[in-house]
Amino acid sequence: MTDHFLSPDLEPVATFCGNCNCGCPQLFVDPAAEEDRRIVITDDFGQRVQMSADQFADLVAEAKAGRLDAVATA
Repeated sequence: MTDHFLSPDLEPVATFCGNCNCGCPQLFVDPAAEEDRRIVITDDFGQRVQMSADQFADLVAEAKAGRLDAVATA
């Protein structure tokens, strides 16, 4: 993703592609950001969410525990 709001220092981690030609959400680590904004998730509409590594770890734990499964089928 080459949107103007993304720092050139972002380290790509994962791309989440669906079945469309509109772009794909992506996960980055921004080592230059403050600790509470280091994880960056972008969507295919040009928006982004920033969070701490601890917040992201909580999100991953919730997903692994199956608590987000209903959202995936919504």
